[in-house]
Amino acid sequence: MSAAPPAGEPEQPVQPIRVVVADDEHLVRTALRAVLAAEPGFEVAGEAATGAEAVSVTREARPDVVLMDVRMPDVDGIRATELITSGLTPPPRVVVITTFENDSYVYEALRAGAAGFLLKRAGTDELLQALRLVARSDSLLFPAAVRSLAAAHAGARASRAAADALRAKLSEREADTLRLMARGLSNAEIAERMGVGPATVKTHVAGVLAKLGVRDRTQAVVAAYDCGFVSPG
Repeated sequence: MSAAPPAGEPEQPVQPIRVVVADDEHLVRTALRAVLAAEPGFEVAGEAATGAEAVSVTREARPDVVLMDVRMPDVDGIRATELITSGLTPPPRVVVITTFENDSYVYEALRAGAAGFLLKRAGTDELLQALRLVARSDSLLFPAAVRSLAAAHAGARASRAAADALRAKLSEREADTLRLMARGLSNAEIAERMGVGPATVKTHVAGVLAKLGVRDRTQAVVAAYDCGFVSPG
């Protein structure tokens, strides 16, 4: 057992959440930069005006989170998200920002690896809370909105055979965990619902991600909606 630090020894500073801001509108980038710069615990690691720049800046800056406009010139936000999340180890979390909530581009960005999305009209508190949640990554960002997107855009991929194939990959506990993840429950909430410890839930979540071949819980939930394993209703 390691000894406790001596009394009076200063605590180690908490590392800020480093964010790259990618949007083709200068005013939007300026506003987001100002919000993040004014908030303790955040640091703007870089900016980009195109999807190609977003990929380049992210590779160089290695941020924790990328705020990615879903519609950008050169390379759109979907392709940029795919390049970022598949090309870096470990990949940063990507949150796409959009004007329209029920946009097929947003759901395709989630499929491509985005951890969630925000509307451009979101308030400062909502933005900061979303970034903290995504950086912590133990819960689904805005699960009701993800369900709504799935209801609009996931139906073509759903089938009994696909749902059965996904179910066959998982243990009973992992299947239960995925269903609760799709409802937006955090690890602590899943642990309480299942009557197990948080460490056990982390093990189940890790098993789900590994068996589905996805990077995080958002992609696991999208896969579950896509094949019809869980219903967006």
